[in-house]
Amino acid sequence: MRGHAMMPFRPSRRALLAAAPGLLAMPLGGGAAAAESGFDDFLGQMERDAYARGIRPATIAIAFRYIQYLPQVIELDHRQPEHKITFAEYFAKVVTAKRLDEARRHLVDNWALLDQVRRIYDVQPRFIVALWGVESDFGQIMGNYPVPAALATLAYDGRRGALFRAELMSALKILDDGDVGPAGMLGSWAGAMGQCQFMPSTFLRYAVDFDREGRRNIWTDRADALASIANYLSHLGWRGNEDWGRPVTVPSNLDPRYANLGYRLTSAQWARLGLRPAAGVFTRRDPSSSLVLPDGVGGAGFLVYDNFRAIKRWNDSTYFAAAVGTIADSIARS
Repeated sequence: MRGHAMMPFRPSRRALLAAAPGLLAMPLGGGAAAAESGFDDFLGQMERDAYARGIRPATIAIAFRYIQYLPQVIELDHRQPEHKITFAEYFAKVVTAKRLDEARRHLVDNWALLDQVRRIYDVQPRFIVALWGVESDFGQIMGNYPVPAALATLAYDGRRGALFRAELMSALKILDDGDVGPAGMLGSWAGAMGQCQFMPSTFLRYAVDFDREGRRNIWTDRADALASIANYLSHLGWRGNEDWGRPVTVPSNLDPRYANLGYRLTSAQWARLGLRPAAGVFTRRDPSSSLVLPDGVGGAGFLVYDNFRAIKRWNDSTYFAAAVGTIADSIARS
């Protein structure tokens, strides 16, 4: 731990508003004001925790000026969808003609950089671009919530308090390291940051300063963002000489118990069960695969390999992994 003389004094949010009305964007409403009284006490504890973890007093003082209670974050966290979206609905929203066109263009425009990244991390460029597109629309939609404030609000809410307290400490470590300033640490309402939408703990482990400019900048530095995507995939078990899977047609009478990532068969065995590739043919060179039916028998079907599992470790969603793979396939055919 660094040597510290004393904890910095942090004026209350009300005092900050009085001294600098433009510093904090959200005014106190009735509900927010009620939450604020306990929130200030909670922030005091978070400051003490940060101090105990070796975060510099100057970092703590500056960072906590930007932290306020964000009622909208709690509303978003508690909001439940009216119905579970189907894979077909998700796919139509995520794998659009516009996104496929943009993915092809970005693959071409960034080929020299992506090829450098591939040589180091052994991740095919088309998958890097596909993940980039799904996560942040190629850096266009990264979120505009102040990450420390969003994480502190979620930690205070208590439903997943331990998780978000740990993420808040990670965010403070990023600020302390100088990778970004408090005003630039923006992200989603849940704290996912930058062009690759890393949570702070993921950033600390896997973000890279690819162009060696002195900081890991996944917000505005494209080289750092794309290399960080590849570095994370590599650590998730990516195999650079393999594909992710392929769409297949599935007989309506197939036993749904076959749709299980823990169940692997050869392509010949799947063929005997009545599965057929949506394009091309099965060959003996095909690796063993597992069947994924996002909407159950009668919907879309995919035979998937270990790289599909790696994408699911990034985001534990069959919908997400199949969309990323489909976009990557579209790039490969362009």
